[in-house]
Amino acid sequence: MTARELPVLDQPEVAACCAPLVAEVLAEPDAELLANQFAALADPVRLRLLSLLATAEGGAVCACDVVEPVGRSQATVSFHLGKLVAAGLAVSEKRGRNVWYAVNRSALEALRAALATR
Repeated sequence: MTARELPVLDQPEVAACCAPLVAEVLAEPDAELLANQFAALADPVRLRLLSLLATAEGGAVCACDVVEPVGRSQATVSFHLGKLVAAGLAVSEKRGRNVWYAVNRSALEALRAALATR
């Protein structure tokens, strides 16, 4: 039996939500979006998971493969991955019985741009 390579998860296009914080005052919807995304990053487990996704060989990783590195239960890992997906910082795809996750690089770039100084 030959192994086949799985494709990397589709990455949604994300435009920067707003101008850098130092350029102009945030509109209410932009502030809510950024607050939601930064809140998702404010948990050490989620930040570690995002780092694991961002450095994953091949661009995607099975949820089952990040349980041991973060030292949490499968249910806890799934909960935190769901929060990252809900915030738009990660994407997921069901493949058979497993769910694969990848970092949403465009969303991370939009966050970086929001924090950029002139």
